[in-house]
Amino acid sequence: MISVRRILVILAVAFTAYLAARGLWWTEPIPYPAIVVTTLGFYLVSTWLCIWWDPGAHDAARHSRQLPVWACVIALADAVIVPSAVAVGVGAASRTESFATWYLGGIGALMTIVMVRRRPWIAWIGIAALGIASMVWMGPPAALALGLVGSVVWVALAQLLVMSTDRAAADTEHLAQLQRAASAWQASQTVRQRERRVQVQRALATAGPVLARTIATSGMLTDAERADARLAEGSLRDELRGGRLLDDVVRAELDAARRRGAHVTMLDEGGLEALDDASLGLIRAELASTLRDASSERLYIRTSPHDSVAVTVVGRSGSGQGLSDEDAVDLWREIALPPRD
Repeated sequence: MISVRRILVILAVAFTAYLAARGLWWTEPIPYPAIVVTTLGFYLVSTWLCIWWDPGAHDAARHSRQLPVWACVIALADAVIVPSAVAVGVGAASRTESFATWYLGGIGALMTIVMVRRRPWIAWIGIAALGIASMVWMGPPAALALGLVGSVVWVALAQLLVMSTDRAAADTEHLAQLQRAASAWQASQTVRQRERRVQVQRALATAGPVLARTIATSGMLTDAERADARLAEGSLRDELRGGRLLDDVVRAELDAARRRGAHVTMLDEGGLEALDDASLGLIRAELASTLRDASSERLYIRTSPHDSVAVTVVGRSGSGQGLSDEDAVDLWREIALPPRD
C-alpha cells in the first residue's frame, strides 16, 4: 500500500526535476553550457539525497527524520554555488530568462525540503544565500519579481506546517497518555468493585447466620451465640480495615486469638499498595506466625508507610496499673518489607 509519505516524496522528486529541466530549455545560445548542465546535475543529486536519505527507515524506534549534517552542508553549497554558476554559464544577456532563473524556485524547493527535514536554521541561511546571490546577479527588483518571494513563502509555510504537525503529535501523545490513565483507573475501579463484592460475600457468610439467629430469637442469644457474634464482628472489622493483610491462615489465627479471649485491632494505614502477591504472601505468613505465638490480652496490628517496615504488631497485657505504658507492652514485632528486585 502506498503511504502518504511516499506520495509526497514522489511529488517532491517530480517537482524538483521539473524545475531543473527548465534550465535545459535554452531559447538562445549560452556561453558555457557545460557549467549549466553540471550545475543541474549537482542540484538534482544533492536535492534527491535530501529527499530520499533516511537511515532510520528500518529502525523500529523510528527516530526523528532530521537531515544529517553532511546533507545540510551540501544543501548550503547548492544555495551558494548554483545561482552564481548558472549566472556565469548563461551569460549576462540571459540572466533574467526563464531557463536562467529556474534556480530561484529550485533552491527554494530544496530549502523547503530542508525545513521539512527539521533543519530550520539551515533552511533560512540557504534562503538568505539565495537572496543575496540572485540580487547580486540580476538585481533586487528582478529577483523579487521572478521567484525569490515565492521561495521565501514556501519555506515559511513549511516551517508553520512542521510546527503545527509537532504540536498535533504532542497533543495526540498527551491524549494517548490520558486514555491510558483513564483505562488504568477504570481497571483499578473494576478490581476494587470485585474486591468489595468478595468482601460483602464473605461478610454475609460470616455474619449472616448470627444475624439470622439474632432476628429469630429477638436478640435473646445464649452465651455461646453472643461469643460467636463478637467473633463475627471482629472478622468483619478485619475485612474492612486490613484486607491486604488477610488470607485464610491469618484469618484462622485471628479467630484463634479472639477465641482465647484476646482483643484484636487491625488497621491498614497504607504502605502495601505497590507490593505484589508474592511479597504480600511473605508478610502474611510472618504475621500468622507472630499471632500463633502471641499470648497478649490486646493485639494491635498496623501497616506502616515506613520504607523498611511493612507491619507492626504490638501486644499488651495486664491493666497497666502501677506500670508504665512501656512496661505493659509484652510483644513488639516489626515485619520488614521483602527486598525488591
